[in-house]
Amino acid sequence: MWNYTEKVKELFKNPRNVGEIKNPDARGDVGSIICGDALKLTLRIDKSTEVIKDAKFKTFGCASAIASSSALTEMIKGKTIKEAAKITNKDIAKYLGGLPEEKMHCSVMGMEALEAAIENYRGRATSKKEVGKERIICKCFNVTDKKIISAVKENNLKTVEGVTNYTKAGGGCGKCRPDIENILKEYWKKEATKPKLQKKPKKILTNLEKISLITKAIKREIRPQLKADGGDIELIDVDRNNVYLKFSGTCLGCPSSSFTLKNFVEVRLKELVDPEIKVFEVRK
Repeated sequence: MWNYTEKVKELFKNPRNVGEIKNPDARGDVGSIICGDALKLTLRIDKSTEVIKDAKFKTFGCASAIASSSALTEMIKGKTIKEAAKITNKDIAKYLGGLPEEKMHCSVMGMEALEAAIENYRGRATSKKEVGKERIICKCFNVTDKKIISAVKENNLKTVEGVTNYTKAGGGCGKCRPDIENILKEYWKKEATKPKLQKKPKKILTNLEKISLITKAIKREIRPQLKADGGDIELIDVDRNNVYLKFSGTCLGCPSSSFTLKNFVEVRLKELVDPEIKVFEVRK
């Protein structure tokens, strides 16, 4: 039995944004019922601002697929197309508090549906038309070399088992496993020959700059997702890398508030402001 987080269980039992938007501004279809997983994502977009006003999904798949799809719709609502395009499968998994390695392909499916929807909105060729330019590696699950390379690059995959976990390729008859091994060898051989870029020295933020970035992150990234569940959060104080926050609404006294604080709020502030940040809840 898979070890699912409480967030995955919650969104599987009570998924949000299930359905299909009539006459959507964007649509992304990925996967196949024949292959075991399929996802249809539809979006309503304000064309003047390119803000995603609504997002709905229909998923055929397991608990992880349903939870990942629901999480994706919650993550992208209120974001611009440009902001949403930066979301990766790792972001979806983080929002869920993590996924079993064997189920990471569900988060990848969500990312691909979003990419397909954005391509559709931009009026570009859909992925179905582009498949002819790619080579199908896994016939059992209709996985192309492009999809495998994308998963390897995005998730730093080094083994065939890792590729299977993230794409399902190689998880059927197994005949494609030698091809997957060759793709891995070729990809990492090319990466090894690339000149390594020197990392830029980390910019040291002043306290005012840090507070400003934290305030913006809460307003744009954190508060909208908490409000979707009837909760809210307030910045109380910042002391160097220690951030003190106070929950309100349904988040106040919620049994999973500590999990939300560390696995969602802290994670987002580390990503958007400073990786050294630690968050603490103020209860009074």
